[in-house]
Amino acid sequence: MTDPSASGLAAPAGRTLPIPRTCPFSPPSDYAELREEEPVSRLGLPNKDEAWVLTRYDDIRAVLTDARFSSDVNLPGYPFFTPERPSEQPIQLLIHMDPPTHGEARRKVISEYTAKRTRDLRPRVQRIVDERLDAILRGPRRIDLVAEFAVPVPALVMFEQLGIPRADHAWFLSTNSLLISGLTSEADRDEAFGALSGYLMELIEKKEAEPGDDLLSRQIAKNKESGTYDRTWLTGLALLLFIGGSENMTGMISLGAMALLRHPEQRARIAADPSLTPGAVEEMLRCFTIAELTMTRVATEDVELGGKVIRAGEGLVALTNAADHDPAVFPEPDVFDIDRPARSHLAFGFGAHQCLGQSLARLELQVIFDSLGARLPGMELAVPFDELRYRSDDEGVFGLAELPVTW
Repeated sequence: MTDPSASGLAAPAGRTLPIPRTCPFSPPSDYAELREEEPVSRLGLPNKDEAWVLTRYDDIRAVLTDARFSSDVNLPGYPFFTPERPSEQPIQLLIHMDPPTHGEARRKVISEYTAKRTRDLRPRVQRIVDERLDAILRGPRRIDLVAEFAVPVPALVMFEQLGIPRADHAWFLSTNSLLISGLTSEADRDEAFGALSGYLMELIEKKEAEPGDDLLSRQIAKNKESGTYDRTWLTGLALLLFIGGSENMTGMISLGAMALLRHPEQRARIAADPSLTPGAVEEMLRCFTIAELTMTRVATEDVELGGKVIRAGEGLVALTNAADHDPAVFPEPDVFDIDRPARSHLAFGFGAHQCLGQSLARLELQVIFDSLGARLPGMELAVPFDELRYRSDDEGVFGLAELPVTW
């Protein structure tokens, strides 16, 4: 029987999150060691706090469906990866809500991500991808695929979905990059949050008077009709959707392209048989699990897990990248294999907070990799693989800093 007093408060020596990756296809080796030796352990955080850290797939799935772990960032003990604890924000984001508020808020917008609506978005996504590839093919035969393709394509999809005017795109992107980067000071991050929130609040006010064919306009009409309209909530939703739908996608596009360039035989099979693309996308999501530090919680009561007692008020980090490389679930997890049945990965999270826009993300990635294969069949790395530069783990979402390619 487990000793309920065994809280395990001492963090393993020398281990502090985030732990840098040494290979894009594999999590840090520390994850495997923790999973085998101490799957529920204490690690340090950049702000000198500590948090419980989970590395096993089954433990993480269990926690992400356990109501005793809260997503509310304003609760004492909630873990952060910034040097200072962020100031309390006036707008509560959907991902930081708990039941019943979370369920009520999610139901307001879930109709935007039905299977039918996602299918209906395919022509728009295809048009954006084709226009960007048209521009690329008119230019020099060497580009940075991150700057020229992986950044603008998902951003344009989200700009169109939210109805953000083209004249504001550059400002919005640059301000958003300040908000999400772990390298931004707390004061600058607060300023960026205020600027983006203020902009979106004004945009929503304009759409109340002059609605368009976009998600925000539909949400305004739907929620006014039901008597649940809340401009502040819609502002937070718009900000969350943009961050999730652009920044995370940029990382996945760049890493997915790099993986296919590193595995030309698998790339050739996808080009010859597009029915393999959905499976390849799931393997990319599993293999890279780029937003691995977003599954953070705080216990609201004492919980026994993996032989340890997590006390009420203690923070927890579920390392989904470790879970998606758990050999008990994914044999030979560090091998990139498009034939692997990988859809049970946790790249989109699990449980009530599973990514709202995952159907759109899958659609975008499938369109993108089919289009790259068809229109840039001779694309190859313009620099040796070992010279590729990756984003710092402090920057929030893993990905390539640049991906020089030629064709």
